[in-house]
Amino acid sequence: MNWGILATGTIAAKFAATVNKMEDSQRLAACASRTKEKAEEFASRHSIPAFYGSYEEMVRDENVDAVYIATPNNMHYENCCMCLEAGKHVLCEKPFTTNEEEAEKLYELAESRGLFIMEAFWIRHLPALKKMQELIREGVIGDVVHARSDYGFVAAGARKVRKFNSSLAGGALLDIGIYNLGFMHMVMGDEEARSFTSCHHINEFGTDDFSSILLAYPGGRSACVTTSIGLIMPREALVTGTKGSLYLPDFQQAERLTVRPAEGEEYTLEFPFEVNGFEYQIREVQRCVDQGMYTSDVLKKEDTLAIIRLMDKVRKSWGLTFECEKQR
Repeated sequence: MNWGILATGTIAAKFAATVNKMEDSQRLAACASRTKEKAEEFASRHSIPAFYGSYEEMVRDENVDAVYIATPNNMHYENCCMCLEAGKHVLCEKPFTTNEEEAEKLYELAESRGLFIMEAFWIRHLPALKKMQELIREGVIGDVVHARSDYGFVAAGARKVRKFNSSLAGGALLDIGIYNLGFMHMVMGDEEARSFTSCHHINEFGTDDFSSILLAYPGGRSACVTTSIGLIMPREALVTGTKGSLYLPDFQQAERLTVRPAEGEEYTLEFPFEVNGFEYQIREVQRCVDQGMYTSDVLKKEDTLAIIRLMDKVRKSWGLTFECEKQR
């Protein structure tokens, strides 16, 4: 598959490096940035044959089969529309969109055009987390009772301003809290939370930089997720069941998990990345396109919509909506 990349920031560089290290049929065909100079520098660094100073130019490139969208959150919807209307398959960075209505429209547009689209929620495809789901389904730790996950880091300088910029749909929940919530969705068998309570902090930019959310799920199960851009926190997770637990020292870049049965010795399973973890979502796009699918059956449309709905409810409870942010 020939890939085009929209935007040339840090996450786009990781995607480009991944494709270049994969030993199958993935290739970089083009990239685009806000200026031709930035696009040319990115293309040179990642051995990309074509580069463009506008996104519109790149999607007209007939050599591009699929586009990886790595633009700011607030641009995802319009960029996805542009790519689909140009006949390109789409892998769009998380969050897929800033509201459920826009997400629904994108899925409808992709299906009507006979094209594939998926949110680039890459951890959904990691072998370690797929194994975690398998162990839960098999009852290895009994019935899940409670789970927790934490994720936090400190952003500084221009990076901090960018991540918290309300006009770009910034904030910790949309940026990295989505990993916590998406992980819990996997743990709970893709069932949606019935309710939640939370505490949070709004920063000087008018967006959230810390939150701790307690989620209630059907069957009396619960989860607690803590997210921060401003505090250094381990990306660890613990899933506790009636017959043991599963521990992940780094759920967001999971290459191992430890099974701690209530009876017997604990053991650790290793799932080292072939490249850096992005390769699995890239292969999922190829698999689905080859099978003529317009959405993935691993990261289903319903999964993406469920997390968008939950984030929207949480942010509204804090007095934050993308609509009001655009008016700030």
